[in-house]
Amino acid sequence: MDQDSSAAPFSAPQAVADLIQIQEGSVVSREVLKKKSGTVTLFAFGEGQGLSEHSTPHDALVHVLDGIVEIHIGGTPHRVSGGEALLLPANIPHALSAVTSFKMLLIMIREPAS
Repeated sequence: MDQDSSAAPFSAPQAVADLIQIQEGSVVSREVLKKKSGTVTLFAFGEGQGLSEHSTPHDALVHVLDGIVEIHIGGTPHRVSGGEALLLPANIPHALSAVTSFKMLLIMIREPAS
């Protein structure tokens, strides 16, 4: 993907899915926004690729841009398709597996420390 790295994503209207490309057999990520309050990261998964079970101390919202992914949250499977979103609650183990190649936007919100 040839892109001017000096141009900030979303400084003009963008087709979000075009900001990252699928590489079969790989998981590709691109952080598009990083703040103390949270991050926004694009991911592209080749078919059959995934992330093993893990948990995070923060809520995250997965918005699938295209393709299909199976996301397990606390052992419960959810099939999520392009245009759909799913909340990954804080401290609940989750894992994902690409049913087809897919792209997603992950929005992680960090709460300020009390």
